[in-house]
Amino acid sequence: MGLKERRERQKESLRQEILDAARDLFVNEGYENVSMRRIAEKIEYSPTTIYLYFQDKSELLFNICEETFARLSNRLEEITKEGDDPIYCLKRGLHAYVEFGLQYPNHYKVTFLNHPTQSVDKERYLQEGAMGMNAYNHLRLGVERCVEANLFRETNIDLLSQSLWAAAHGVTAILITKCNFPWADKEKMISLVIDNLVEGLRA
Repeated sequence: MGLKERRERQKESLRQEILDAARDLFVNEGYENVSMRRIAEKIEYSPTTIYLYFQDKSELLFNICEETFARLSNRLEEITKEGDDPIYCLKRGLHAYVEFGLQYPNHYKVTFLNHPTQSVDKERYLQEGAMGMNAYNHLRLGVERCVEANLFRETNIDLLSQSLWAAAHGVTAILITKCNFPWADKEKMISLVIDNLVEGLRA
């Protein structure tokens, strides 16, 4: 490995270390309560070092969310290629969404649960090419295929997609935030919710 490649790898490693530290602090202390200096203290670097990678805390948060959405989007993209049965693929996509949140609870909390309502450029998350929109569009594509196959009685694709997302998010959020609740059977509960949701939309 040459000197240039080694430096690039070191830079990427430090960038990831900053993102991981910021994510943990945002979860445990709240976005509004965490400063760039606090993040620097956690990784034992000067705040100046962080500013070489991210111009402010808002950009840090955006990159954390983009990282999360990219992982989720990749998983959903794989599922859309699994088979020809649109109902099966849609259910698998919803399952994958919940499973992703449970596998990466801190990623999910920062991106979906603890996201600040102030001091953030919300339009940036909705622009074309943003990973969040890519993830949503995979769900939307799954719904669109069901509508085109005349499998649903409702034909408003965005209404259907957002309703399914809202329900999947609700299941994910309650399992993450109420992890000590004596759930009867998490896997069966997730399947029951998703099956009832999708089957309830059948034409």
